Amino acid sequence: QVQLVESGGGLVQAGDSLRLSCAASGRTFSDYVMGWFRRAPGKDFDFVGAITRTAVATSYADSVTGRFTIARDNARNTVFLQMNNLRPEDTAIYYCAAAQSVDDFKQTRSYPYWGQGTQVTVSS
Repeated sequence: QVQLVESGGGLVQAGDSLRLSCAASGRTFSDYVMGWFRRAPGKDFDFVGAITRTAVATSYADSVTGRFTIARDNARNTVFLQMNNLRPEDTAIYYCAAAQSVDDFKQTRSYPYWGQGTQVTVSS
């Protein structure tokens, strides 16, 4: 199995940028599709985006398209979430997740491995 650790969260103002990192260990990182999800207070998990094993393709939620970018560095066993033009509604705990095979990359149930999350707070 793979272990995931997120970092890079913090408190920022609307319009600012943050880059989250998710470091993986334990198995061959390039075997895994990687997803990013978030959970706002009192709400369920929301899909943010996902990236294929060799970064050939990415997919994003409509709410972040054009503002967020996912990238991965398989040599460093790390996936990144670049978040630009942050909005107060982006406030949430952000989680990275991994799966070797995915039937629906937008669903939390597709990912067996999760990090502990990192808090992102955007003030208006």
